[in-house]
Amino acid sequence: MGKPDTRRLDREIKATTRKLEAVQQRELWPLNGSERRAIIAALAGGSYRVARGRSTDRAERRLETAWNAAQTRLISELTALQTERQRIVNEHATAKSAKKSSGWW
Repeated sequence: MGKPDTRRLDREIKATTRKLEAVQQRELWPLNGSERRAIIAALAGGSYRVARGRSTDRAERRLETAWNAAQTRLISELTALQTERQRIVNEHATAKSAKKSSGWW
């Protein structure tokens, strides 16, 4: 028995980590459609209020909430992927241990 095949999960973990870093740097490319719409709506609302000379507190809160929601989503995806990878490694170790213990020696 060789190593467990976790290449696909490793690739997904690496991609999700890159997305999380991009969201922390406030890049738009890793966002899904609803998150992107929420951020653009908050930006539009804030710029409208700036143009009118009013306070942008509510728009800034909406913008921060949208970024935090995207970050939370990616953190939970990353946690789920890492948990799945660990489950596969543990299953492989259990199977390897069972095979060794049932051996002739």
